Amino acid sequence: MQKKSITIELDPGLEARPVAMLVQVASQYDSSIYVECESKRVNAKSIMGMMTLGLLPGEEIVVTADGADEETAIAGIEKYLTEA
Repeated sequence: MQKKSITIELDPGLEARPVAMLVQVASQYDSSIYVECESKRVNAKSIMGMMTLGLLPGEEIVVTADGADEETAIAGIEKYLTEA
């Protein structure tokens, strides 16, 4: 299991379209991927779950991945959240 803190750098934060894109990125991987913010923990492959977080630019989240491609999964999610 891999865990990494990531600061969201997307300009509008995680509104509907960026959340949908993040779910698409997470869904490319076989690993189980979760996003944690404060006391909430949601499946990164669930658009409804991700929408409940209401994440804004500058917020820090913890991404956890568990599976065969966990390192690649975290790297892909970090790339999307920091370079998009």
